[in-house]
Amino acid sequence: MITMEGICKSYRIAKRNAGLAEACKSLFHRKTETIKALSDISFTIADGEMVGYIGPNGAGKSSTIKILSGILTPDSGSCIVNGRIPWKDRIAHVREIGVVFGQRSQLWWDVPVIDSFELIKEIYSIKTHNYQHNLEELTELLALKELLKTPVRQLSLGQRMRCEIAASLLHDPSLLFLDEPTIGLDAVSKLAVRDFIKKRNEEHGTTVILTTHDMQDIAALTNRVILIGKGRLLLDGTLESLRQQAADLDGEDSVEELDWIVAKLYRGLDIL
Repeated sequence: MITMEGICKSYRIAKRNAGLAEACKSLFHRKTETIKALSDISFTIADGEMVGYIGPNGAGKSSTIKILSGILTPDSGSCIVNGRIPWKDRIAHVREIGVVFGQRSQLWWDVPVIDSFELIKEIYSIKTHNYQHNLEELTELLALKELLKTPVRQLSLGQRMRCEIAASLLHDPSLLFLDEPTIGLDAVSKLAVRDFIKKRNEEHGTTVILTTHDMQDIAALTNRVILIGKGRLLLDGTLESLRQQAADLDGEDSVEELDWIVAKLYRGLDIL
């Protein structure tokens, strides 16, 4: 169970004009600007639920995921994940979560994939028989047999993403955060990743929070969508309610294409 109530988070960003003189001046008189990344974010996600968390770039999606995973501490509000406060009990918390960032890697670049898996086994203190069982299951479901002995730097993006997902699940997490898991993947790889995530949820009851700009991922995997913009929660409902909200903005009939629906919402709600 995930519960967020009144979460707020802001950042101070240093700014200056271009040029050497401005750079020297900023050493003594630094100008900063406060950016509100999250403003009063509240929602609840039940065990085993699959939720799409969407919004334009800079909306606050990554900040939310980092708070839920214990990386960031919010300025105010409360957050409880599986009975724990993520940033206060990080060691116990990370044993129950898996995180996949589409543009970042948890695998070691110059060593074979299996070496990274073995190191993850030691980091999470996974029992040998559990590790072997999970490795065999993930290898079969994600078709990794031919990849395990290959250095990560020699894998294609689609191959690496399948290995990243496997790495995040070796320790049997009950909660999986997926941040752009299909970015840059070809159609075949996208379908394989989607099918695996859906099967994992059905067979293991894994709670999945998916952040992506690919609305086909949302349509294929989730029924519930949380829309965030400029740090504010704007919509929490089904895909059908998303369509209806878009239709209500301009009085037209709801369109079927999800990308158009989301683009219309972004413009109509002034969150771009």
